[in-house]
Amino acid sequence: MSGQKVLLINPNRMKPVVTPVAIDYLADSLETHRIDVDFLDLSFSENVEADIERAFSGPPFIAVGVTIRNLDDSYFASQDFCLRKSKEIIDLIKLHTNSPLVLGGIGFSIAPIHALKYCGVDCGIWGEGEHAFPLLVKAFAKGRGYEKIPGLLWKDNQGYRKNPASYLNLRKAILSRRGTVNNLRYFQEGGMVGFETKRGCNQTCHYCADPVAKGTRVRVRSPEDVAFELKGLVEKGISCFHTCDSEFNVPQDHALEVCKEIVRKKIGDKITWYAYASPFGFSKELAYWMKKAGCRGIDFGVDSGNELMLKNLGRNHTSEDIREVAKICHNHGFAFMFDLLLGGPGETRETAQETINLMKEVNPSRVGISLGIRIYAGTYFGKTLKKTVRVSGSGFFGTMSDGMLRPLFYLSPELGEDFQEFVRGLVAGDVHFLFGGTEQIDKNYNYNDNTKLIQAIAKGYRGAFWDILRRVEEEEQG
Repeated sequence: MSGQKVLLINPNRMKPVVTPVAIDYLADSLETHRIDVDFLDLSFSENVEADIERAFSGPPFIAVGVTIRNLDDSYFASQDFCLRKSKEIIDLIKLHTNSPLVLGGIGFSIAPIHALKYCGVDCGIWGEGEHAFPLLVKAFAKGRGYEKIPGLLWKDNQGYRKNPASYLNLRKAILSRRGTVNNLRYFQEGGMVGFETKRGCNQTCHYCADPVAKGTRVRVRSPEDVAFELKGLVEKGISCFHTCDSEFNVPQDHALEVCKEIVRKKIGDKITWYAYASPFGFSKELAYWMKKAGCRGIDFGVDSGNELMLKNLGRNHTSEDIREVAKICHNHGFAFMFDLLLGGPGETRETAQETINLMKEVNPSRVGISLGIRIYAGTYFGKTLKKTVRVSGSGFFGTMSDGMLRPLFYLSPELGEDFQEFVRGLVAGDVHFLFGGTEQIDKNYNYNDNTKLIQAIAKGYRGAFWDILRRVEEEEQG
């Protein structure tokens, strides 16, 4: 576009570093539209202000895109409001440019208007940016025509306005080039590199913001393009990956296609990878092909082992599904983790005890315990919980203002005031359980600035963070 450039910025300073996969996909789309791209990755910056100043030392950019991956760390024990740190960086950016700032990203898309207001920015794109952002850049170049761009949010004299999002036909999209982000460095300092096989989530979990941010319809990528992407990253020296899908096995037939294509491309023996998966719809056949394609470990969001609590959380699996998934994983030699979400509406000490007992029975490699439900606007709980539960002394922690932008948690009062000690007593020092309270931040599995994890990656450990911690623990025990 006549030498005009866009600057993309990753302000995420969380450690260990996490691959900004969306930047690679977005930059490739911009370049396909003949829009030049510069990238400022502040994940590795040793002097943020100096790096920002340097990035803006040349001709002005036609637009500056800033990705917001996290509003907060979604963990009750720490309640780290990550957007505050991103805002500090955005404020520095404003000192060095008059170019229009455009916010986007998965975290931003959860509560986009409130995020714009908080950050003092007039423009953003919620949902996918590969289609919308090139259109917006071209509109900036013309000085007009941006009001109808899908997914656009902008401020005018009447306040903030929001257009409906549009979504790519991922079967036809080419997302495999991955040439903008230094993925090798993310592999070396983050232990793995992310990739997507699909977007959107059609599950009915009452607390989850993925359908809000990614859409409620699952849209799958071409398995050939996924395998080609992995092959290209392998050629750069990267050998460990993690899916960024909400659930790799939804739908299961597509997951099978992806695995079989990885095998056909003869890269399954060159890589290891990890996936998030649902306990519902995980078959022996899928386990076989995942293993053959190089999958080493799986993280299942099981949430609870109590049937009433699973219903209260909007889940579609049962305790028997959990038992069956554990059996399949044991038989196929997977490392696997069961993620629990304790403290939702109706949780009692008895239901929590039942869940922990089930975990001990099925014996996953690790069990991660999150205590308290992060409430996000747009979710079922965000729309209904504050209406159905008495707010004063009702188990809410945080603030409901600003569109639930800041950490807001619900924790069932029936667990009692000593809920952290109660849960800690249930696991009784069992190393299979990853749990730390507010006074044990270094022992939780939140991963946010986890010193033990950072040191392990520096020593050469690779893999999902929970599995790195598992292997370190096992080696320390001899």
